[in-house]
Amino acid sequence: MSVLSSLRVLDFSTLLPGPFASMHLADMGADVLRVEAPGRPDMVRMRPPFDGGVSAGHAYLNRSKRSIALDMKKPNAADVVRRLIHTYDIVLEQFRPGVMDRLGIGYEALSSENPGVIYCALTGYGQNGPMRDRAGHDNNYLSLAGVMSVSGRRGQGPSPQGVQIADIGGGSLCAIAGILAAVIHRNHTGEGQFVDVSMFDGALSWNCQASPAYLVGGIVPGFETQGLNGGTHYDYYRTKDGRYLSVGSLEPKFWMEFCEVIGHPEIIPRLAEPGPEMDSVKVIIRAAIEKQDFAEWRALFAKADCCVEPVLNIDEAVAHPQTAARSMVVDVPKPDGTMQKQIGSPFKFSKAQPRFKHIGAKLGEHTAQVLKEAGFAESEITGLREQGVFGDVLDKA
Repeated sequence: MSVLSSLRVLDFSTLLPGPFASMHLADMGADVLRVEAPGRPDMVRMRPPFDGGVSAGHAYLNRSKRSIALDMKKPNAADVVRRLIHTYDIVLEQFRPGVMDRLGIGYEALSSENPGVIYCALTGYGQNGPMRDRAGHDNNYLSLAGVMSVSGRRGQGPSPQGVQIADIGGGSLCAIAGILAAVIHRNHTGEGQFVDVSMFDGALSWNCQASPAYLVGGIVPGFETQGLNGGTHYDYYRTKDGRYLSVGSLEPKFWMEFCEVIGHPEIIPRLAEPGPEMDSVKVIIRAAIEKQDFAEWRALFAKADCCVEPVLNIDEAVAHPQTAARSMVVDVPKPDGTMQKQIGSPFKFSKAQPRFKHIGAKLGEHTAQVLKEAGFAESEITGLREQGVFGDVLDKA
């Protein structure tokens, strides 16, 4: 049995934060049903590359989830959701505040049908405050949370990040934690509840160094002023052939070994806090690293214990022996019986294993199946189809 096999989730989310959260719930065994608008373009489904006509991003983010097509603007669509909520007792949505209420399927409406429902609203700025209705993306949340004021170079400014930190760290992972905490509370009390997750809140909470320094000491950090944001030797260094090494030799024993490997033991006593002294030390480190190629340094540091690792490209990362040892590239079934390689689950359990049932489903692929399981008669399904509640999905089936 999977660890979350008792949970059933109605997932109204699109794009990245919500689907990434529900994917991990599905990997851990939850029955996740995507509720999709048949006439609304889904950017994830439209993004190349494609494998057999299916977007690789959609195939990954929506794996192991079933899909039902519902046009929530049709009069009877909300009735379908209110019936489903008796069997799917967790809701995840990513609309702006008030949208689900206007559709007749907000928390109050659904909790009146099922008092034990756990309803997670994942938004940019939360359910209250002056920015609750404002649109945003990852770089906006990181900027307003102060993260980007310390993530960049002096004289250059903030640097775009290669992954979506606020979306995933502040949104997806906080949503997973909030939902599962509410499940534990319900197990003890029988009560459901509303879970309000804001990507801005999550990003703000990630200021683990800057916020204590300011709130207690009044210190406002900037670019390259901290130990971990480029103010010390903890940084990235260019090799002779244009690749990079990450140097994290913070502790004295690691620092000593690092200096020995690069051939500059004389800088060992010069380890200092951010400032002119460390700036001059970094000049020496840069010059030393640029004397040899990436492969040469990689071989040298592979034998050393000083927290220095190569900056890998994605092809190198997925082929790394550690990736294989952790089963982080998995085979996921496709409809034709072949397999698609995807990144696996980071959650490891001693009593259960993640399950990867199938790649992301076609829009509305499981509509009739899900409704029959929920007790809808064939005549009801036919009536809803004729009213356009499913768009033309069932007509194509």
